[in-house]
Order: sequence, then structure tokens, then C-alpha cells
Amino acid sequence: MNVSRETSHASVTSNNGASAPPKRSFNEAFRKMASASAAAVGSKWAFLLSIVIVVVWGATGPIFHFSDTWQLVINTGTTIVTFLMVFLIQNTQNRDAKAIHLKLDELIRGVTGARTHLVNLEEFSDEELERLQKQFARVQTKAERKVSDRVDEIHETAEEAHRRAQVAEDTSEDAQETAARAHDTARQAREAAERAHQEVKVER
Repeated sequence: MNVSRETSHASVTSNNGASAPPKRSFNEAFRKMASASAAAVGSKWAFLLSIVIVVVWGATGPIFHFSDTWQLVINTGTTIVTFLMVFLIQNTQNRDAKAIHLKLDELIRGVTGARTHLVNLEEFSDEELERLQKQFARVQTKAERKVSDRVDEIHETAEEAHRRAQVAEDTSEDAQETAARAHDTARQAREAAERAHQEVKVER
């Protein structure tokens, strides 16, 4: 199911077939403002600006004799900015989380064999999430057990191969010793035959 960006953002056609230009809604304007504000607040320049403001405010303390009004300015300003940023940043985080969920849902639908009912995982109850977590824990334990058994099997196979190689080496050494003894016996037999032949010549 491949839907292009152009198709998903196609303009709404009117009854007479003419395409109507998209209307800029308040939600779209707020989305852009929230994204821009979150990006600006999270930049290094915003951090440097806040440091400058605090330094300037602290430097003007002796001028205003550290009065209540002087303290009220920074308190009120930071409170208002923080209050507004909470909603803007939360809106951006909600959109990012929704986009991530949609991307994961698309991946789950596209993978063969995946359980598509997990697409709505965020709507599960706590009991269902706990059961699912236990199920995944059992699957992980089973997979680890299989890997451990496979490793043990490989170790046993390697040890068996090593034992067979040792037996073959011992058999080869025994064969070499038997061949050496047979060679000595043959040499002794030849020497005995030569002595016997010499004794026969002497008797003649």
C-alpha cells in the first residue's frame, strides 16, 4: 500500500471538478508556531540569550537596590515564558510521538508474520501490557536457552573432534611403533639368515 505524498496531500475538489485551494486553519498555524518555537528554544542561541538576560538582570541589582520590584521582574518574566513553553513543547512532543507511532505501525503492517493487533498497543490496558511484557520475557528466555544449548552442542562437537584426533594420533603412533618393531624383526631375520648361510659355506 504505497501512497505518495502528493496523493495524501491532494487538494479537495469541488462539485464542478475545480480544485479548491487548501485553507490555512488555526491548527496548522499553531503547529508551525509550536515547531518553530520548540526549535528556537532548544537552540544554543536561546541558551546564550537567557544567560545574557540573567547577567544583565543581576548587574542592575545595585542600581535598583535589589528591591522587590527588581526581583518581581525576573520572577514574572520567567514564569510567563515557562508557562507558555510548556504548551508549545508538549504539542511538539505529542506530534513527534504520534509520528513515531504511525511509522512503527506502518513497519508492523509491512513485516510478514508480525502481529498486526499490536498496532494499537498504546490503547492496551495496564493488565494487557503486563501480560504482553511477560510473554516477550518468556520468548526472550526461550531464545537465550536455545542459543545456550546450541553453544553447548558446538562445544561438545569440538571436544569430540579433539578426542577423535587424539585417538587417531595415538593409533598412528602405535602403527609407527609396530612398523618399527616389524622392521627390526625383519633385519634380525636377515642377519640370522646370513649367519646360517655362512655356516653352511664353512661346513662345505
